[in-house]
Amino acid sequence: MLDLESAVTAIFAQDGALARDSEHFLPRPGQTRMAIACAQTIQAGGQLVVEAGTGVGKTFAYLVPLILSGQRAIVSTATKALQDQLAVRDLPALLKVLGVKSQVAVLKGRSSYLCPHRLGLALASEGPFSDRTRLEIARVAAWSRCTESGDVAELDDLSEQSAALPEVTSTRDNCLGGQCPQISRCYVNRARDRALRADLVVTNHHLFFADQNVRESAVAELLPTVDIVVFDEAHQLNDIGVQFMGRQVTMRQLESFCRDLSLFSSQLTLGSADWRVWVADLLHAAARMQTLGGGVAKPERVHFGTEMASGPAGSEMVEVAKELRATLSPLTQLLALIADSSPDLERMSQRAQTLLADVVQLLGLPLEGHVRWVETGQHAKVVETPLDVSHAMVSLFQKLDRPDQRKSWIFTSATLGHEPTLAHFRAMCGLDDARVVCVESPFDFAAQSWLYIPSEFPRPGELLHSSEVAHLVSRAAVVLGGRTLVLTTTLRAMHVIGDALVKHLGAASGIEVLVQGQASKRELTARFLSAGQDATGGCVLVASASFWEGLDLPGDALQLVVIDKIPFLPPGDPLALARSHKLEKQGKNAFSQLHVPHAALLLKQGAGRLIRRESDRGLLVVCDVRLLKMGYGNKLLEALPPMQRLFDDHDFASKLQALTKVSTNVHCW
Repeated sequence: MLDLESAVTAIFAQDGALARDSEHFLPRPGQTRMAIACAQTIQAGGQLVVEAGTGVGKTFAYLVPLILSGQRAIVSTATKALQDQLAVRDLPALLKVLGVKSQVAVLKGRSSYLCPHRLGLALASEGPFSDRTRLEIARVAAWSRCTESGDVAELDDLSEQSAALPEVTSTRDNCLGGQCPQISRCYVNRARDRALRADLVVTNHHLFFADQNVRESAVAELLPTVDIVVFDEAHQLNDIGVQFMGRQVTMRQLESFCRDLSLFSSQLTLGSADWRVWVADLLHAAARMQTLGGGVAKPERVHFGTEMASGPAGSEMVEVAKELRATLSPLTQLLALIADSSPDLERMSQRAQTLLADVVQLLGLPLEGHVRWVETGQHAKVVETPLDVSHAMVSLFQKLDRPDQRKSWIFTSATLGHEPTLAHFRAMCGLDDARVVCVESPFDFAAQSWLYIPSEFPRPGELLHSSEVAHLVSRAAVVLGGRTLVLTTTLRAMHVIGDALVKHLGAASGIEVLVQGQASKRELTARFLSAGQDATGGCVLVASASFWEGLDLPGDALQLVVIDKIPFLPPGDPLALARSHKLEKQGKNAFSQLHVPHAALLLKQGAGRLIRRESDRGLLVVCDVRLLKMGYGNKLLEALPPMQRLFDDHDFASKLQALTKVSTNVHCW
């Protein structure tokens, strides 16, 4: 029997296979330690949780023992970007270095693959497509004649927000399955067949959880046959998982249902029944849902329940749900009568029944252990979810693990918590018995980075706070020539700071201000990096939400990260309130066991944007005096890397000057 631990240790050694393959490889004790822990878990079975700081090289640390073991495995990621990186770059390179032949397959959700049947419907439809959408559908049709995978990611020049994509891809709602006339050309089935034959399957958390609720789905069918399951970017596991463990009715879902009904208008005739009236009523209800809370673009969550609808949005949602029920009931009956006319109409009938069942449920009381809310904003919806995925994960472990043969479950991320036991993460994911390993980053943060918390600064919530953040950033950016990332906790603050920076810096500074939403994350990142290499100008990027993680800006392109305030959970958030209430019922302190750990995790992720390589040097500024004046401040500071502290504006200005590559006489303090 292979001594996996010894084999893994040899691979990562100074004279091992990785070092022989690349002169740039350097053995890292943390990476080897993580790889050994993964090897031990793979051989013994059970659950392993590994927090591996930036620069550890966690991907190779779990892939090497996984490959050498020869066992079947699933690797699940939070993002398609990492999914593609694993399949296209990391796995092929490692298999070559290790001299192992394994079949690798990538499995994405249905909406990632071209649906030939729906493409045909879209090409033949006389529906109200814009000229641009029709042009893009024609481009997809041309591409469809040469693609092998059907993965729409191959269409580099087609935006992820393209209105054509929903028309040429399928969802679980509109897929005809075995009744599809184009079943022999189905790219989803082809991807699934490759996955079922593969030794190693790379998927994502969205598909993993979505498939747990569907019998005979790809991941659900694969799970019993694999020996190892790895969750990379595991810090997102709970947030993604709860989306699929409950139910929801969305404006997009209603509009898609009505749009698909229009594709089959010639088949939807039954005596004098005028189904178009019901479609119009459904669209009216969808429009009402869109205007909940005043129809503001900024997403907000408010509690919703027939007994506890809070605010105008919650109260109006009750009326919208009643309108939906009154419209869907006769429409569902009509579709049931003509469902056997074609596979498409049978699927539409099933979708109507599901929609009606969800609406009826949402007019009753929430299920025990669940919370329900209305999310207003650009894409309104009503959602009911469990508080976390712990119950679902424990059920999965019990279902798949046997006393004589336990699967190996590995959960890893650069940031999983703020304490050595990672108790908050483990509780959310049902990992009470998991082994925990924390591997520190190999970077010398004390030599490479500095932390500054301005002591004389408006408190968050005060009127001048965002404008003062912008003032600080503008002065620093002039000294650095850009090279600055501003992370905000709210979209409102992002726009206020972005607008103020445009005014402060102006065209004469040569510094471009980029704000999230102006372009895709990929394009903004590329523009920022390009500006960082330009000696005549630079960039300040102001962003929120997804930019707190997964943003890699190495080298001199980024030398200053400014966080506007402690990223506490939004006040009044229904999910956070329900989780707090549950903890308090258990006699626990919700602030210390939920709100502080959550803020510490996000703060750690934001700080992680600064140092990405051994040669990077930079400053982190957190514009929140509560870190200095409140008792919980020390807990949050402990979550940050061990950076050197700066204590006043003079020290901060001096360090900025020291970081500046080009000599300057600009003094802003």
